[in-house]
Amino acid sequence: MATHKSAEKRIRQTTRRTVFNRARASRMRSAVKAVEIAIAAGDKKAAREAFALAQPELQRGAMHGVVTRSAAARKISRLSARIKALKG
Repeated sequence: MATHKSAEKRIRQTTRRTVFNRARASRMRSAVKAVEIAIAAGDKKAAREAFALAQPELQRGAMHGVVTRSAAARKISRLSARIKALKG
């Protein structure tokens, strides 16, 4: 257990940030899953709409350090390419 005041504060901050980060990561995964479901269904319009919601979530996750910038960019790029490849 922490014995220094600063170590106790770090524990409090880490606990609080963990809650926020888990929620943000969950929102990111849900948004990406919505895009992937629309792509699997072959619905280009729905995929675009879901992608428009997923992209800012991924970028926010990267900005706050939940995922790296390159991982977020890679996911966005790959989802975009899959949407463009859909017919219709």
